[in-house]
Formats: sequence, structure tokens, C-alpha cells
Amino acid sequence: MADGSVTADNALAVARDVLKRAPLIDGHNDLPWVIRVDRAARGDVIAYDLTRVHERADTDIPRLREGMVGAQFWAAFQPTSAPHPARTALEQIDLIRRIEEAHPDVFLPARQAADYARAKSLGKIASFIAVEGGVGLENSLSPLRIWRAAGVRLMTLCHNESLDWVDSATDAPRNGGLNAFGRAVVGELNRLGVVIDLAHTSHEAMRRVLDVTEAPVALSHSNAYSLCDHPRNAPDDVLKRVKANGGLVMATFVPGFVSQPLRDWLRRSRDPHGKAPLAADPKAQFAEIEAKQGPAPKASLEQVADHIVRLVETAGLDHVGVGSDYFGGASPVGLEDVSRFPHLFAELVRRGFSERDLEKMSSRNMLRVLRRVETVGKSLRQSRPPAIGRLEDYRDP
Repeated sequence: MADGSVTADNALAVARDVLKRAPLIDGHNDLPWVIRVDRAARGDVIAYDLTRVHERADTDIPRLREGMVGAQFWAAFQPTSAPHPARTALEQIDLIRRIEEAHPDVFLPARQAADYARAKSLGKIASFIAVEGGVGLENSLSPLRIWRAAGVRLMTLCHNESLDWVDSATDAPRNGGLNAFGRAVVGELNRLGVVIDLAHTSHEAMRRVLDVTEAPVALSHSNAYSLCDHPRNAPDDVLKRVKANGGLVMATFVPGFVSQPLRDWLRRSRDPHGKAPLAADPKAQFAEIEAKQGPAPKASLEQVADHIVRLVETAGLDHVGVGSDYFGGASPVGLEDVSRFPHLFAELVRRGFSERDLEKMSSRNMLRVLRRVETVGKSLRQSRPPAIGRLEDYRDP
């Protein structure tokens, strides 16, 4: 990996030079949900004011610029228990589009891989829309096409709970990973040219999707299970299959998915599946747990780099990226907010990765996945009609 041209002394300068040439594509950020639940803004993008630094949060325009972010996948997230999931999914997609509309000088609405280069040439950040969690489908295939028409280009199949058609990593299995309707969802996402995201799915669901997908997949915010045994992380056999699939795993910063000591400490406040209760203020929730259990072990930037090294060793250099999952909660020491991406890449410089290696992980690998998914989708739309129906129309033999 090393090319002999860098030293620890100039690692940050090298990292910034790499990110200037190949600005980061971050696979996952929950800013839309942060804006929605903010007590003052209550979903109003203008009132939230992304132009100022939000000291109690982790994402805003000044720090995105400082972090040298070239493209961001914004998550249209909602809890699985939301009372009106179809409506809430559309509201979250709309919120992302309102971010784009409120700051046209900063964000370029990105609906295809080519928009990354176009945004870079204009000095803007490419804004991609992702849906996190298929609960908003309400067990129908039709919303997939509406979401795509609204700009969605990546879908995380589930969140922390299993659905009627796909099993979550942090819930009891109900579908053997993926059932017949789930396979129909995968096929229609392939046809639409939307990236299938296996973050949050169970390990068995990952395997079942990889059995049937016709396009590369992503794990937009997951780490190596071999370094931290949280079920949200990907086991080695899946990482090897992602390589064969041509897909991508994007290392994440969620502390409990990074540090094994922290994972062990958190077990006392998690359910048997490793899931924490959803909180309006994750930092306050964490402080309450520390008050009961004592100080938590810290996750660190260096441990995130350990995961990246392990992912490269297992899935291959061409199949690794970064998906921070900044969500307004706790972050590893050294990765407190979106301004810190260059510091992570500086650590990878110190680990011996070449500038070309870093360019692949910052953007080129994800661009390859996006282009291939787009190509497969275009071909499939020419050869087969839209998949229609609801859960009850699909049954396993």
C-alpha cells in the first residue's frame, strides 16, 4: 500500500490534498432526522440554519466544507414504530429536498453518479437521497417507484427492527433473512437502479440478498464483525461475498460498532439483540447510562482506521468506503463532527495507504458502484416490466 512518498509529519497535508482531488462521498448522515426532532426548528430547514456551526450537533455547512465532503447520502430515516410510515418517509424525502432548495449555492441535487463530478466542478456538494428502512413501503412495491421519482438512489432495507419481509441485525428473525416479498423488493430496486443497502440487515439477510441481487450492493455504514462483534457489523464471509458482488462496505463511526470494550460495556443497557431504545437526544441518553454504570470506554479515530484496514484485508481495497452515520449523538474521539474526515485519512496515510488507495476509498469505489447499479437498472427496465403487488401476493414455496 505504501508508496514511500509520505511521512507522518505531513500526513494531514497529504490527506487534504487527496480530498481536494477526490472529495469524500459519505455514505450515511442522519441530519434530516436531527432537523425534524430539533425542538426549535421542528423540521424547518431555514429555521435550523445550516449556515452556522451547531456546537451541540455534528453536521452543518461550515464543517462539511472543512471536512472536504464532496457528496453526502442523506438518510430519510424514521423509526420502525412511526405511526404513519408511508407519510413519514415522504416527509423525510421532502426535508432532504428542502435542504437542497434552501442552499442551492452549496448542494447540487444528485440523482446519478455523474452529478458528483458536476458538483465538484461547481464547488458544490452532491446531495444524494437515501431511504433508511423499508417500513415506509407498508408492504407494497409501488412506493419504490415513487421514491425513485422523488430522487431516492439508495435504500437501507430495514432499521433496528425486522419487517414482514426482511430481518434486522438487532431484532429476532422472522423471515429466514429474506422472504419472497423481500426478493421482489430486491429485484425491483435492481430494476430501478437504486443501490441496495445491507446495513442494519441481519447477517443471514445479507447472504440472502447477495444470493439474488443482479447489481452491486452497499453496506453504507457498517464495520468489521471480526473486530467488534456487534450484529450490525459484517462478518468475514459476507465481506468476501461483497467483493465478489462488486459492492462496497463503508466504515462507520458509531462508537458501539467501533470499540469492542465499549460494545461489552453497552451490553448492560441494550436488549439481547444489541439494540438501544430510540432517543430524541442520544447524547443525553448516553449520559444517563454513564451515570448508572460509570464512565464508558471510548471509541477512537484510530479504532475506525483499524476497521478500515480489516475491511481492506477482507473485502479488498476496491470495495471499501466511509459511511460516518453522524446522527447528533456520540462519536469516536477524533471524529467529533463532519470536519474531521481529513484527520481519518491522515491516519490512513500513516498506516501506509497510498494516495491512489485513499482516492478509491474517498470516492472512486462508490462512484463505480453507482455507475454499475445505474447500468444494470437501465438494462433491466428495457427487459422487464415493473414489479407490482403487496406482501400477501408473494408467498415462499
